[in-house]
Amino acid sequence: MKRWNKYTLETTTEAVELISYTLSELGIEGIEIEDKIPLSEDDKRKMFIDILPELEPDDGKAYISFYIDEGLDDSDNIGRILTEISRLSDFVSLGSLNCEKSSTADEDWVNNWKAYWKPFMADEKIMIMPTWETLAEVPTDTLVVRLDPGTSFGTGMHHTTRLCIGQLKKLLRRGHRLLDIGCGSGILSIIGLLLGAGEAVATDIDVHAIATAVENAKVNEIPMDRYTVICGDVISDAAFRQSLGGHKYDIVVANILADVIIPLSAVIKENMSPDGLFISSGIIDTKAAEVEAALINNGFEILEVTKSGEWVSFSCQVRASMV
Repeated sequence: MKRWNKYTLETTTEAVELISYTLSELGIEGIEIEDKIPLSEDDKRKMFIDILPELEPDDGKAYISFYIDEGLDDSDNIGRILTEISRLSDFVSLGSLNCEKSSTADEDWVNNWKAYWKPFMADEKIMIMPTWETLAEVPTDTLVVRLDPGTSFGTGMHHTTRLCIGQLKKLLRRGHRLLDIGCGSGILSIIGLLLGAGEAVATDIDVHAIATAVENAKVNEIPMDRYTVICGDVISDAAFRQSLGGHKYDIVVANILADVIIPLSAVIKENMSPDGLFISSGIIDTKAAEVEAALINNGFEILEVTKSGEWVSFSCQVRASMV
């Protein structure tokens, strides 16, 4: 197993860009940056978490870490790198440039987690089966969903996904047209099709999620003339929203975040049938009241509120007068 030397430089936030560029020019890849700069609104929208980390006040310090193959590392090499960085002091304050060295092994971080993800029951009748696992015997009358989430959200283990699965089982009828927004691995739309949906469209803003959802559909032998997966932003892109079909879907499911569901509730009726159902989850309980108010204000009737741990799901129906 290859080993690497890790070097961590203490510098300033204003020097991060120049140092990062210099390291890349010297052939260093895999740079890590740690600082206390508050997240921008754009950064927050791109993050797939509902509770943002609380940062200490920004003290102007930053830490840049980089890795060098142990077999290629020597004092001359790191000395050359530090010399090149120190020359940047003519342009920007570099701070202390204290340098700490440690050693780490090369790991397959992307795939190592698979050893710990085993078949499990998402509810009493639906089993999630990792594609790399096999079972000698499957419980009777159990729907088996084969899944490889790749780097996308949606293994079926999280409270929010299970809440959506439970409501899909309760509300979906054979032949329903289903729209899955923020599909991730495709788990919800695939389960919807396996439960009897006539067709499903899944969307995500992450192109990698699109490829993952398609592969998972194929593994579950979903006919691709019944399943469409598209990359796009339903909230901000009106043309994309229109391309999905107006007043078409019997059920829309969105397991995303409270701060995404709130603006989504203002536009998604354009795609829903007159008595369409909207299942939303990914809502931390501290934001449930905000989501509920937005749903009601945007023309939805709350049919049921379900909870699991700290997470909340709303199942709603379009009010006829609001279509």
